[in-house]
Amino acid sequence: MRRFGVAILSVLIGVAALAGATGPAKAATKPVVYVVEIDGAVSVAAQRQLSRAIERAKRDNAAAVVIRLDTPGGLVSATRDVIRDMMASPVPVLVLVGPSGARAASAGTFLVYASHLAAMTPGTNLGAATPVSMGGLPGTPQPKKDETPKEPGAAEKKAINDTVALLRSLAQMRDRNADFAEKAVREAATMTASEAQKAGVVEFVARDVADFLSQADGRSITAAGETRTLATRGATIEVLQPEWRTRLLATIADPNVAFILLLIGVYGLLFEFWNPGTFVSGIVGGISLLLAMIALSLLPVHYGALALLLLGIALMIAEVFTPGIGVLGIGGLVAFLTGAFFLFEGEGADFDMRVSLPVIAGAGLACAGLSFFVIGAAIKARNRPPETGAEQLLREQGIVVHWSGESGNIRIHGEIWAARAAQCLAPGTRVRVVKRDGLELVVEPVERLEA
Repeated sequence: MRRFGVAILSVLIGVAALAGATGPAKAATKPVVYVVEIDGAVSVAAQRQLSRAIERAKRDNAAAVVIRLDTPGGLVSATRDVIRDMMASPVPVLVLVGPSGARAASAGTFLVYASHLAAMTPGTNLGAATPVSMGGLPGTPQPKKDETPKEPGAAEKKAINDTVALLRSLAQMRDRNADFAEKAVREAATMTASEAQKAGVVEFVARDVADFLSQADGRSITAAGETRTLATRGATIEVLQPEWRTRLLATIADPNVAFILLLIGVYGLLFEFWNPGTFVSGIVGGISLLLAMIALSLLPVHYGALALLLLGIALMIAEVFTPGIGVLGIGGLVAFLTGAFFLFEGEGADFDMRVSLPVIAGAGLACAGLSFFVIGAAIKARNRPPETGAEQLLREQGIVVHWSGESGNIRIHGEIWAARAAQCLAPGTRVRVVKRDGLELVVEPVERLEA
């Protein structure tokens, strides 16, 4: 019996050990891949989202991080930060340009070249990485076919060469087509998905993330100096949603939203100063102005245009206080529209980032209406003599009904009031109210009524 018990115990221990050795291993055989969606400009919010995804993938030992990309470009500083995170990531970072109809223009092309592996969905394109400062303003006449293109200046050449050098270095590091990288910057060249695969710009053309991971399975890549083989076929795909702070940054970093927040902040505080005590306009204006300041710190702002915008608001408000033919108001409106148009047009972005024309037009009409009509009406109402309450009696006139010494009674607005004066008044004397002391009026004579 003792030998039989020892045998049973040994079998149970062996089964438990086998289960402990094989169970977790089987569970760990199915890899996990995190997906980050960048839909719109490459901004500080996108960089924050990718950085957090890489940290989580590193902590959870994920097989890869996939960026599903659809962007017209982005901020230069944010794009360089994203590339720096991708270069230093110990977890492979893959880029899929998709879904169909998406693009990877300007900053998106840099992200494709910086990725460990890249794919494009059919119906997508990439390229056009010329710095926006080289393209001129919208509506600028382009050289005709028989005209010699204008030679770029020293600053333009410097920007182009710096951009070309960065993109070529990424191409050489990832063994991608360096010639197209240079054409994308110098000539704003573009490619479709199939053309990019044939030219060696991307590795695959994939329908979706699952197809991309299936094709990438078994490929060798170098991440953070370590060579590893991808095991991504049949991986569990988890889309990482941005946290509320990242979503807030993405929302206020939009030029239209930042512009509107700035206007709400300025006018909210102005209304609070003119009508103190309500607190609603002051609180809303203060919060909006602080959010606008955060947004302005994230966007390429022309501070000269910002000053022109604020000057326009000040001139439109000054028109209310200055009698004239509207010169201040018209000049303020022109300054406001000009400042709004050039507010976010700097070299900090690699695509045309500005406030949309419908938003500018609507904001101009709203500000003009607020300045000329609402604020003007508020100021006139503030300066109008009171018609109700205790202050209404000031400067009003009444008639003495009875008087003795320096006090008596007067009739005013059909009512009998107690009154006092610095002299003796005869009944029938017209008096003017100069002060109210509780239920007693302080008066002075105006004239003697004729009987």
